[in-house]
Amino acid sequence: MNISYNWLKDYLNIDKTPEELSLILTDIGLEVEAVEKIQRIPGGLEGLVVGEVLTAEQHPNADKLRVTTVDVGGEEPLHVVCGAPNCRVGLKVIVATVGTTCYPVSGEPFKINKSKIRGEVSEGMLCGEDEIGLGTSHAGIVELSADAQVGTLIKDLYQMNDDYRFEIGLTPNRADAASHLGVARDLAAYFRSAYTLPNIDAFTTTESAESTKVIVENTTACPRYSGLNISGIKVGESPDWLKEKLQAIGIRSINNIVDVTNYVLHDLGQPLHAFDAAKIAGNTVMVRTAQEGEDFVTLDGVARKLSAEDLVIADAEKPMCIAGVFGGEHSGVTDSTTDIFLESAYFNSVAVRKTSKRHTLKTDSSFRFERGTDPNITVFALQRAALLIQEVAGGTVSSAITDIYPSPVSPFVFEVNYKNVQRLIGQEIPIEEIKAIILALGIVITAEEGDTIQVEVPAYKVDVTREVDVTEEVLRIYGYNNIALKSQILASLNTQEKPDREAVLNQVADLLIANGYREILSNSLTKLAYADDEATAVRLLNPLSSDLDTMRQNLLYSVLTAIEYNQKRKSGDLKVFEYGKTYHIAGEGYKENQRLALGVVGKQFAEQPWSQEAQDVNFYQLKAAVDTIIKRLKLDNLQIVETGSKHLDYGLDYVKGQKVLVSLGAVSAAAMQQADVAGQVYYADFDWDLVVKAIRKNTIKYKEVSKYPAVRRDLSLLVDEAVTFEQLNHIARKSERKLLKEVHIFDVYKGDKLPEGKKSYTLNFTLQDEEKTLNDKQIDSIIQKLIVNFERETGAVVR
Repeated sequence: MNISYNWLKDYLNIDKTPEELSLILTDIGLEVEAVEKIQRIPGGLEGLVVGEVLTAEQHPNADKLRVTTVDVGGEEPLHVVCGAPNCRVGLKVIVATVGTTCYPVSGEPFKINKSKIRGEVSEGMLCGEDEIGLGTSHAGIVELSADAQVGTLIKDLYQMNDDYRFEIGLTPNRADAASHLGVARDLAAYFRSAYTLPNIDAFTTTESAESTKVIVENTTACPRYSGLNISGIKVGESPDWLKEKLQAIGIRSINNIVDVTNYVLHDLGQPLHAFDAAKIAGNTVMVRTAQEGEDFVTLDGVARKLSAEDLVIADAEKPMCIAGVFGGEHSGVTDSTTDIFLESAYFNSVAVRKTSKRHTLKTDSSFRFERGTDPNITVFALQRAALLIQEVAGGTVSSAITDIYPSPVSPFVFEVNYKNVQRLIGQEIPIEEIKAIILALGIVITAEEGDTIQVEVPAYKVDVTREVDVTEEVLRIYGYNNIALKSQILASLNTQEKPDREAVLNQVADLLIANGYREILSNSLTKLAYADDEATAVRLLNPLSSDLDTMRQNLLYSVLTAIEYNQKRKSGDLKVFEYGKTYHIAGEGYKENQRLALGVVGKQFAEQPWSQEAQDVNFYQLKAAVDTIIKRLKLDNLQIVETGSKHLDYGLDYVKGQKVLVSLGAVSAAAMQQADVAGQVYYADFDWDLVVKAIRKNTIKYKEVSKYPAVRRDLSLLVDEAVTFEQLNHIARKSERKLLKEVHIFDVYKGDKLPEGKKSYTLNFTLQDEEKTLNDKQIDSIIQKLIVNFERETGAVVR
């Protein structure tokens, strides 16, 4: 949800900076996820000032240029070379001084520097509209009013007040804060100040025989329906102030009527809908349940089959709107519309939520109706919108307000005990402070006896229905940070099985981060197409969307989705890891499995032309990370074989016993195409449950570093192509368990100089005795034993 800083000022007298206000909003439960500066014109006309041309002489070296002196309010006039045909003495102009960055309508921004133009010094620029983003005219420099004060900042002259957009992660229970009014109410409670509602005193009606008749058949799904007619409007472009308001919260302007309904939605939190009155058959609006299978085309041009559980707004012949969700293609406002019927209703939240999910339609209206709107604001919002429409589109209100409200929604009434509030908070907040917060939140105290009060909570606070809810309201306004930590904290003994999963995970995470990896966190919900086996996929009965209808069965597509997101934002060099669960149906129940996934793609490091070229990541870079983890966790006696993973084109499996501990390799082209990922991704997948089980009996013992030297010996072996280094490593370790410390491969050769079906491995062996210095006889004996075993088990020949 986006909230405008300047828009909030329409309700409150705010003396806090946007940064300070964002912290306050977060503290009172409206978490600000981002603060973005909004400028009506890119650059905000910074660095531009009003100047007056004092002289304008012909340039000695250019027929179409003039050398001018311009007064900008400084100690000395500026010398500026100008090519505009309308440049003349006495003209008030816009001057971009040295150091200013200009943002033209088209092209890249450019910086003004002191320079020489055809031999004459120029200390700025006299600006045309298109050069600073004010307009598209390129006819000449902007001519300001003669009474413009020299030295005035252009941003002040054009009233370029910067705005700031708060991106708020609104929790589902805070339906009351889904508008600027709602946020202002919370801030007013925090500051213990008043907020100002829009003035609707000018609202008047002129009843006409053409008033639209309203019939509400389903009062359960629509407890309140309000509406009125406005005649004689002119649909067109919205004024700048309205477009700027919507732009500040990321809403695109459509036309003045639709813009007003969007404005009121985000201002008051009340969705509205405008129908073209000429398209309402029988001049009758019916709020009814749809017929099963009834055809309806929504505003997006999609033909839909309605359900008998859907509530629609219909005329005498056909549906015009899916109530609370989406309008129809044939009943909306167009450029030729002159009369409208304006709707402001309160719909049942459950009914709207089910319809929205049934048709996979998510709109700003359904977002609010699903969570619960204020049933008592429909008429106020209608009057507010009518006044705005008359202001921006003309017309007159040509009917009385229709307000069908057979069973008014009552406020929530219950008792609250101050002592219980203090007990739940864990701190003795003064009772007068608790009472002041309750009243500041708009909650009415109807009776008071001792420590107990009876409260009446407005219907728009849909989640405040019990004493504990009031306690939460008090706490968030009082401030979680104001609750002191006790000097003594009681805790239960940890009986968790060793090793501690989280401790081990943190060690590995620190290791990966130190090696340039970044941790990601993905949604456990994904699409069915990403499942390994649809038969064992855990499906959601009531999914939010078709892309979030299945619990994931692997972390591969979580990693690929993150990579795809970054690649499309020009950030394609990635080393990431994720720790999370996968889910499967197992028999008659469900099974969760912890996994650790690594993914690398793009370049290993940025290109540095003076020292090295950028290189692509490769399989061995990923394998190094996997081997580092295995070494850090002291996972011994692993067998390495070619991978059997269907997600990898090639790679390795590290096997302990009969179970695969980790698979790594190059992600298959099919998987990358399915996730829309470019390049080659290398991926590793740890079965973390097996990892933890495998290290359960591991112990770490300190051993002194040997003071005796290590010895290195090399062997070059001719072996069959099918022989792997891992086989040779295993034979070597088995042949000498005590003195052989390390085995490395540093050369592999295949070529026409070798017999067909053969390859050459050059291996390096590190030998060391921790108790004495090795002599040549011992070393030769070990090497000879290795040679014999290599020859016997693999047919190797020493080259």
